[in-house]
Amino acid sequence: MTAGVGSVAAGWRGGLGDGLRYGALGLPLAFVALPLYVVLPNHYAEAFGVPLATLGALLLAARLFDAVADPWIGRLVDHGLSGPRTRLLAGMVVAAVALALGFRGLFFPPVTDGPALLAWAAALLVLTYLAYSVLSVLHQAWGARLGGGEGQRARIVSWREGLALLGVMVASVLPSLAGLGVATAVFAVALAAGVGLLTVAPRPQVDVPQPPLPMTLPLRTPAFRRLLAIYLVNGIASAVPATLVLFFVRDRLQLPAWEPPFLAAYFAAGALSMPLWVRAVARWGLARSWLAGMALAIAAFVWAATLGAGDGAAFLAVCVATGVALGADLALPGALLAGVVQRSGHQGRLEGAYFGWWNFATKLNLALAAGIALPLLAAFGYTPGSRDDGALNALTLAYCALPCALKALAAALLWWRWIRHPDTVPEEISR
Repeated sequence: MTAGVGSVAAGWRGGLGDGLRYGALGLPLAFVALPLYVVLPNHYAEAFGVPLATLGALLLAARLFDAVADPWIGRLVDHGLSGPRTRLLAGMVVAAVALALGFRGLFFPPVTDGPALLAWAAALLVLTYLAYSVLSVLHQAWGARLGGGEGQRARIVSWREGLALLGVMVASVLPSLAGLGVATAVFAVALAAGVGLLTVAPRPQVDVPQPPLPMTLPLRTPAFRRLLAIYLVNGIASAVPATLVLFFVRDRLQLPAWEPPFLAAYFAAGALSMPLWVRAVARWGLARSWLAGMALAIAAFVWAATLGAGDGAAFLAVCVATGVALGADLALPGALLAGVVQRSGHQGRLEGAYFGWWNFATKLNLALAAGIALPLLAAFGYTPGSRDDGALNALTLAYCALPCALKALAAALLWWRWIRHPDTVPEEISR
């Protein structure tokens, strides 16, 4: 363990003020996560007539380009967290400005058709995702350096992800209620506030300068490789329905007016479930609690596969159940990762690299979901607004059956490659 880890854990006092100052940046960053994948494809398809297959390829290419940069961004974050505070603040401000401009430019392009629109979208997607990556990896690594046991790690991640879910709710509902112009302005204000609060949040320090470590070192850590594989499969399972939910609501359920309550119920359930998952960790441990969340998601999507036109109340219940499962996906894997970093002896030196690779997997999940699901639906004859039985059955299979299969695979990996793995640290299994 590196010097300074003892003081790292002491940086977090656990009060409401610490939680808000650290977690606030999660709210605006959530505007660039799932809502961008939920709202942007539908916006470009309906407002500009961009084909689904083209949208899928564009999102896949931009996300993959961005994902490759994440490990390098992680290395820069490690230097920033260990360096002068003024340099760290300057980097955060530059990234925030670029993110705000890129996000607004995506929804209000100066050109509206042809190759020029696609070129603009591609360039702005790269800018937005890169700026988001800098702030996101920094935010995650900052929290991981605060250290602590399972309970404290779960609370730190829950503050970040709970406020992120609040941001997701705002980002998902605000465009339909107030328009995209208001939504992008609210995002910019929240981003400025989040950056400002983080600068006065508890900041971990390394007491003694350490020699740099290779950014590929996390991939040589067996526990990290196992956890990353589980996270990757589970993440694809979550990203596919996030990409397709608006199409499912509008065409399979034929309830477009219900979109705001559906999305609000999903994200509210996720946010409100965070304290429940923290309590579950105290009883079952991080890994078994995550396994319970996966089982809940599978049951909910099996139910969703039976629904049809007009089943609004039933789908609202599905949204609540999958939202609770989302709370586990957001709060628990990051806490498991923080524990891996602690036990590796790399705390205070390499959190940025670990979360760089972690974010690489997150973006690969979203890229594969959009790059596979949207072209596949197009190949089976589905287009937005379709009422053909074959096309709607393909939409149901993609939205419900595919996530179930992937969640089941992730649960099996979690059980055999983590909970029952002989090398798993007793902290994670002795519950």
